[in-house]
Amino acid sequence: MVTKAITAATIGINSCKIEVEVDVTNSLPNISIVGLPDSAVSEAKERVHSAIKNSGFTFPTGKVIVNLAPADIRKEGTNFDLPIAIGILKEQGILIPDDLTIAFLGELSLDGSLRKINGVLPLVSGLKNCGIKTVFVPYENAKEAALVQDINVYGAKHLGDIVNHFAEIPIVKTTVDINKYLEENSQTEYSYDFKDVKGQQKAKKALEIAAAGGHNILMSGSPGSGKTLMAKCMASILPPLELQEAMELTKIYSISGLLQSDNPLMTKRPYRSVHHTASQNGIIGGGSNPKPGEITLAHRGVLFLDEIAEFPRQVLEVLRQPLEDGEVVISRAKNSIKYPAKFMLVGAMNPCPCGFLGDKEKDCTCSDFQIQRYRSKLSGPLLDRIDLIVNVPRLTTEELINTKTKAEPSYEIRKRVVKARKIQAKRYENEGILTNSELNSKQIKLFCKLDTKCSDFMKVAAQKYQLSGRKYDRILKLARTIADLNHQENITVEHLSQALQYRVDIA
Repeated sequence: MVTKAITAATIGINSCKIEVEVDVTNSLPNISIVGLPDSAVSEAKERVHSAIKNSGFTFPTGKVIVNLAPADIRKEGTNFDLPIAIGILKEQGILIPDDLTIAFLGELSLDGSLRKINGVLPLVSGLKNCGIKTVFVPYENAKEAALVQDINVYGAKHLGDIVNHFAEIPIVKTTVDINKYLEENSQTEYSYDFKDVKGQQKAKKALEIAAAGGHNILMSGSPGSGKTLMAKCMASILPPLELQEAMELTKIYSISGLLQSDNPLMTKRPYRSVHHTASQNGIIGGGSNPKPGEITLAHRGVLFLDEIAEFPRQVLEVLRQPLEDGEVVISRAKNSIKYPAKFMLVGAMNPCPCGFLGDKEKDCTCSDFQIQRYRSKLSGPLLDRIDLIVNVPRLTTEELINTKTKAEPSYEIRKRVVKARKIQAKRYENEGILTNSELNSKQIKLFCKLDTKCSDFMKVAAQKYQLSGRKYDRILKLARTIADLNHQENITVEHLSQALQYRVDIA
């Protein structure tokens, strides 16, 4: 007789239901796992064998055949240990219930205890969509699994706990209050605050606009002018995560194994700072078993590239499509995996290799050829995808030593950003987007309408600055954000003019 146990496998940040079929035949003792398993799944037979014996149960004396169906989907990870063990126990009659609305996820240790696994949230979410009503997971994953509503979650510490649950000692159902985690985020204190940034009012305003509309920004200036510090302060002015965003981020970080043990839900927007030695796979994701890269880990948050001109050009060029589409598709011979990548790119660079081109205090020592080669790392198509380009000059002596003038704190800037985001959320509630930076060509015509005066202004600007179609659209989206910050329904020439000043070439 063939018995079945239900589990799931991850595909990108989604999952599909997997049936674990177990059959025991009268043959030499052996266990065989088929159904396209990777090495971690194939090694499960040793863990399952020891776990069952050390939990006080008998292991079948014949040949055990385990089939993971459908067989054409690659099975990766250790979450198949528990369902295989459950299938074997069912085959022996130790576990009587054969309810296929119950699923099992978890890695087994040799003594039968359950270990934490990655990707529980997307696995349980996918199982719920397939009609599963109850799921058993390792105790450490229970709160994360319980984030999925309308499904019964039980966290077990040992294989024997699950057997006892169906016998006489039920496991307590796990529940969580999602709103509690989201409310805690509003009280978060940040290590970096704009109140500690001296001067640089224009750059601060540009970063506020970028945060309000989710726009990409590039800062260029002399060493020590505060570019890196201001980039680190970006996290302190970003609006709180909405539930949908938090769940999507949690799926990404769960698959990557980066969730904090004491917090099953991502409650802060990510801030990812990447070193210029990072590889293409490290940036966009990939590998033999594809995993999310930095652009996906920065989803709905900030990806900061310090010294962006020091990155290899081929690494920067792979950002072009994700910046445009908000997602990245990793194609392999057998399948393609899609990861979300709607992030804010914040770049910082010096104006030249020595860093002092245009500096009022120090002379630049670079030749024209060196400056051209340095700047050529940022191609025209990549710069077209950056909405704001701002010069960050060296602080004056007065600004540097001034202790009387207090800079505006981040929480005040954040209030304006949150108001602008709420305006956008209401405007786009039926459009499937959240910010102005996500507008497509059709939506730009609908939500960024220009009157005759504004149209005439943009005609002159397009001729004078030789604007490309993409750059023209981005100016309109930027102007839309500036209007939202000013609580104005219509875009004016003033908004367009301010947007244009952030689109000049790097000084």
